[in-house]
Amino acid sequence: MPTTRSYGDACGIARALDVVGERWALLVVRELLLGPQRFSDLRRALPGASSNMLADRLRELAGHQVVRRRRLPPPAASVVYELTDSGRELEPVVLALGGWGLRFPPPATKAHLSATSVLLFLRGSRHPDPQAPPTTYRFELDDRVWTVGIENGRIHITPGAPPRADAGLRTDPATLNALLDGSTSPAAAVAGGKAALSGDEDALRRFLQVAST
Repeated sequence: MPTTRSYGDACGIARALDVVGERWALLVVRELLLGPQRFSDLRRALPGASSNMLADRLRELAGHQVVRRRRLPPPAASVVYELTDSGRELEPVVLALGGWGLRFPPPATKAHLSATSVLLFLRGSRHPDPQAPPTTYRFELDDRVWTVGIENGRIHITPGAPPRADAGLRTDPATLNALLDGSTSPAAAVAGGKAALSGDEDALRRFLQVAST
């Protein structure tokens, strides 16, 4: 059941935690930072949250105008969840929290890594040349496709396939994370059957391996 617990503290920090401090709430926000998601998408991205728990968090966040539920027009006609303007204001907070959390060791057991989490890392760690021509990549991570567009030195990531792409990458979130942190190379990932590249492979390799700052 949705919770109505409160810290009963007038401080703005406590009042914010009354809204997004419940377990899984901020991870729901994280998953929606790159665009709308269906309930089934969120379940796959957050396998540790039961369906009931996720439904409760979504209802609570919607009740606080952090998230809204919307039905897509035909032919899709599916229901998606997306951040409101108020919810989107949490983006720098969530990203700063993620950066702070990297100082701590990862879980001792094999941990899940969502596509959104890795794509947010990609967006924050890569700084393309502002003078480079616009480029569009098609990333397929497990069973989802994303558009990664680069223009004026900025990276834009949205769910769904691009109309056209200069290059493409098919892999899983863990392998993409290894490519980004330098613990593996595109050549090694391809040779090991962990990744497949298409299109302008040289441009894609340069993008994946560009030094982060």
